Amino acid sequence: MEDSAVFVWIFLNATVTEDLIRRRAEHNDCEIFSLEEISLHQQEIEKLEYLDKWCRDLKILYLQNNLIPKIENVGKLKKLEYLNVALNNIERIENLEGCEELKKLDLTANFIGELSSIETLKYNIHLNELFLVGNPCTEFEGYRQYVVATLHQLKCLDSKEIERSERIQALQNYPEVKQKIREQERAYLLKRAREKEEAQRRLQERKDKKEKQMKSKLGFDSSESLKNKENHQAEGDREQETWRTAEDDEEDRRFWEEPTPYTPETRLETHRYIEEKRRAKDNTRESKKREKPPRTLVTAEGKVLNVNVPKLHFSLKDDEENNQIILDLAVYRHLDTSLLDVDVQPTYIRVLVKGKPFQLVLPEEVKPDISSAKRSQTTGHLVVSMPKAKEIILAKQKVSTSVKHSDCNTPQKNARRSAQVEKLEVDPSKYSFPDVTKIIQEKERIGQGPIRLQPEKITETKKSYVDFENDDVPPLI
Repeated sequence: MEDSAVFVWIFLNATVTEDLIRRRAEHNDCEIFSLEEISLHQQEIEKLEYLDKWCRDLKILYLQNNLIPKIENVGKLKKLEYLNVALNNIERIENLEGCEELKKLDLTANFIGELSSIETLKYNIHLNELFLVGNPCTEFEGYRQYVVATLHQLKCLDSKEIERSERIQALQNYPEVKQKIREQERAYLLKRAREKEEAQRRLQERKDKKEKQMKSKLGFDSSESLKNKENHQAEGDREQETWRTAEDDEEDRRFWEEPTPYTPETRLETHRYIEEKRRAKDNTRESKKREKPPRTLVTAEGKVLNVNVPKLHFSLKDDEENNQIILDLAVYRHLDTSLLDVDVQPTYIRVLVKGKPFQLVLPEEVKPDISSAKRSQTTGHLVVSMPKAKEIILAKQKVSTSVKHSDCNTPQKNARRSAQVEKLEVDPSKYSFPDVTKIIQEKERIGQGPIRLQPEKITETKKSYVDFENDDVPPLI
């Protein structure tokens, strides 16, 4: 590989870099020089180049369902064992003599009509399997006999094993079969020449018609003056999209309904037509994006509108305790803060999120100069605090003061409760009624059996009562 070669041109309408080839070799750690298998199917390839220089060790190469018209630049792949070029525009077999280890060749659904070109495969002595199903040559009389007799090393043709008796019979009839194949080839080549002329003529007609349509669209007719163009320009712009859609639909209908032979030219023409329509659609979509009018944030009368282009969730709270309005905007968590632009006005707030406006009309007038905006470190939300312009002392503030007062009196209440608990322990000598505090002292008797009342103590209690009673009153029994 040449050191100066950096880019590889494989596609007609795209430039393929070395990085792309490496991405197709992910199974080989993106290494190209030691790559043994690569798949480039369905890549719209129209010319095969550079693979024999970039990937010398290739053993398996998939190129099916592309637009390759010729087998080329694979002759230096000495280790190639399997080549799949099915569903392409190949018309003859060539340039495979250098693939010394080739064992399997798949040419299904191509346009091979020159069957005698298989004689170049005689040098591929290890070739065991060959697939030619779907090619014009398979319709030739004596096709299978000719292939079997020409390629002696072949063991399987079109998924059907070649018997020894079949090969012996094919070799016996080889001269006659070869003559028939030559005649059918000449007839097919004449037919292909006419098809190529017809395809060239149709392509030229389509090109001329397209140029004429472009001139009419752009208004380059000599009969139309500049003044008429200016007068009809605005009206033409309004009707252009509708007219273009109807014209495209009619063109599509004519293109797909027109009967055409299945040839490499028509296959390539169909591909380019589809590609052209896709590009036109992409251009139209991009032009609509560019022509999209800017969103109205303030009407002509000066009315501010509520707008949420980024489609973010939000909440607007009225913090009466701090006399402010709080906006919580659910900005994406990992969004860089430099992509946010906050503009607080007395009656509304506007936030640009990556250039997309979020605008909200506020219920009350606020003070923009002392407003603040912060990002949450956990959720990433944007929290904007906007103090109100009217400083009003609300009744709720008194409630908060009383709450604080109650908090201050909490220790006093706890002290009172503890004091009440202390009053339960009283001195029995200060009271004349029977001393009930001795019940607590009875806990010392735990484990000494049941408590027994002593008569002496009862007598003493009675005497204490007598001391305080009148002598005229008899004692209680």
